[in-house]
Amino acid sequence: MGRRRHLMLEGRTVTSFEDDVLDPAYLEEGQPVHGEGALLAALNRKRTGRMNDIVATIQAEQDAMIRADLAGVRVVQGGPGTGKTAVALHRAAYLLYTYRERLKKSGVLIVGPSSSFMWYIERVLPSLGETGVVMSSLATLYPGIRAVPEGNYQAAKVKGDLRMVQVIKRAVADRQKVPAKTQVLYVDSTAIELTPAMVKQARGAARSSGKPHNQARETFVKILLKELTQQLNQKLDASAGHAVDRPYLQEDVRSSLDVRRALNLAWMPLSAETLLRSLYSKPHYLASATKGILSEQEAAALARSAEQPFTEADLPLLDEAAELLGDFSQVVGAAAAARAEAAHQANLENARKALENVDSQLADMGVDGVVTAEQIAQLNEEISERMTAAKAALQDRTWAYGHVVVDEAQELSPMQWRLLMRRCPMKSFTVVGDIAQASSPAASSSWAQALEPFVGDRFSLEELTVNYRTPAQISDAAVAVARAAGVEVSAPRAARQGQWAPEAYRVGEGNLLARLQELLGRELAQQDGGLVGVIAPGPVYRQTLAALRASFADQLGSAASALEKRLLVLTPWEAKGLEFDVVFIVEPQLLIEEARGSVGDLYVAMTRPTQRLYLLAEEKLPAGLEGLVQA
Repeated sequence: MGRRRHLMLEGRTVTSFEDDVLDPAYLEEGQPVHGEGALLAALNRKRTGRMNDIVATIQAEQDAMIRADLAGVRVVQGGPGTGKTAVALHRAAYLLYTYRERLKKSGVLIVGPSSSFMWYIERVLPSLGETGVVMSSLATLYPGIRAVPEGNYQAAKVKGDLRMVQVIKRAVADRQKVPAKTQVLYVDSTAIELTPAMVKQARGAARSSGKPHNQARETFVKILLKELTQQLNQKLDASAGHAVDRPYLQEDVRSSLDVRRALNLAWMPLSAETLLRSLYSKPHYLASATKGILSEQEAAALARSAEQPFTEADLPLLDEAAELLGDFSQVVGAAAAARAEAAHQANLENARKALENVDSQLADMGVDGVVTAEQIAQLNEEISERMTAAKAALQDRTWAYGHVVVDEAQELSPMQWRLLMRRCPMKSFTVVGDIAQASSPAASSSWAQALEPFVGDRFSLEELTVNYRTPAQISDAAVAVARAAGVEVSAPRAARQGQWAPEAYRVGEGNLLARLQELLGRELAQQDGGLVGVIAPGPVYRQTLAALRASFADQLGSAASALEKRLLVLTPWEAKGLEFDVVFIVEPQLLIEEARGSVGDLYVAMTRPTQRLYLLAEEKLPAGLEGLVQA
């Protein structure tokens, strides 16, 4: 017998029922279970590295949040393991079903903290029948860029500050230059002059158009070409001794190498990537853009070489720059469009000649032609791929979504919030997270601080109160560590006690990796399946991964390689939002030191397991673990 069912009756009416799972194999066969028994069965089920839907185990407080109205910003606050991610994903499915017509074209964007997290949740919505959502990590929010983590703590803090809006605005203005002195330009052999006053007047007219930089440049160039053409015409008339109509003259001025160079130096078309790279790598641009806005120390934190890859903290700045610069492809794409049109006309001419030969043969046979030259040309040209709305949205920076779901939202900087608000002009958001778990340098200390710059007080805040993932023994230890560090965290009620208390080890200098391998080998041998996570801070991550690869290569994966493995080695950031049957935390005190004294990363790491937790250090363990240290 796999399960025992309890029926609750009022008279002869069944009002509810509960399932007790008696044989764990019953769950492996995918048999349905219901009621609180279903919940506990799901909580004790071994993890696979992929998140599953929770339709069979949704609880009342979760259901109320899932079914809330589409409009407005709804914040779901909850401690570790309270089902925030599950609520967010099931809410996305509910909204897509309930408001299908409204969301069909605009779509829903789901944003998570890392690529490993997005991989973990990617099967949930398809299992609920919804495939039209756009899913993006913080590293891929800007089309065409796959950012790397920001390794500079101070730079991440500065880049996340809303003052960067003014820095980027000034950086764009700095690229609209007035020369210090008059320039002599040659059109063929005739000299004309471009004065600072002419450039300043044209710049003022272009700026007053209100258009982005790249589009306003068209006004700037048009004004100066007209003035330079008039100047050249007057010179040529004076040389000829009488007025001559010269309709070709403006094209001559436009084609002049001197003129093109001078106008480009005064107002160069720019991409967001070029602007940001030059801002970071050229001291005079950085000094000008940050003067009076950032301190010298803050500005210095931004300096770096142009070759370095863009980081997650850079993406909101790229988005801000792109908004101010406008469409770069329109400016540089004119030549490409002309080439494409010329190629099409060549194809059309070839098709006409082919038809002339075929038509004469068909006429001799008494048959009229049935195709046109245009049809033949189109068949020979590459047809662009037809994209779904979701795919189009992912490639379009200006796409306006109907709803945005943000998971682990406590980590977002003000600039990242600004980017997301631009993605959803209707301000329809589901925001889930736990302020106590925040560890990023530019994170806010409250939901009000995070959201007020964008929506004022027009957001609702609801809280999940039950920890479904972490057994009470482990969640109590995590809360004790946080409180020992002076952080007051919410402590949701654990749904179960758990069978094993967490274990902490001081192993002595030089013994850490050997002890880790020993405990890990024992755990893997005892576990019948299930998922094991090893969480290591940056300073010891690589050596931990290398040591375990040598011993457990066939079972080992990482966020950068294969997550469909039984044993994963992750950084604290990569582990956010994930869950494991067993977790090993290497040098937990280093997690605190790496986060500049914040206990957030350690608190998150300690609340990932569903069954067992181990903490290992060579010497120093964080305060709050005293009662867990093993002999």
